[in-house]
Amino acid sequence: MTGTRSRRDDDGAASVLVVALTGLLVLIGMASAFLVATVAAHRRVQSAADLAALAGATTAQPGRAVSSLPGDVIAGDPCEAAARIAAGNGARLTSCRVLASDVLVTTVLDGPRFLGQSWQLRGQARAGPGGSG
Repeated sequence: MTGTRSRRDDDGAASVLVVALTGLLVLIGMASAFLVATVAAHRRVQSAADLAALAGATTAQPGRAVSSLPGDVIAGDPCEAAARIAAGNGARLTSCRVLASDVLVTTVLDGPRFLGQSWQLRGQARAGPGGSG
């Protein structure tokens, strides 16, 4: 009887394999969900930066104002307008510079958490009147 194994030696081996593969699939699913959530959050922070820069550039133009909500008109300071529009889009304005007639903004948003870790996502945008050169 050398070289032969009884069937009892393999009892439960499939259960261990199924549990291990299930755990691997759960981890892959969580990583995929984290990736999708990160991409969505990055799109959101970049959109907030784009809209904030546009609001700031519009406000910087003489005789212009931005309306973020009905009856809520922002006039005067381009960076204040940018900050309010960024906040309205769920992001935080961390940098705003007015260079000539252009407005450069940076926004941040807390990214999704994964395995106890979280990151800040950043969006940058520049807006102003188009030049002829």
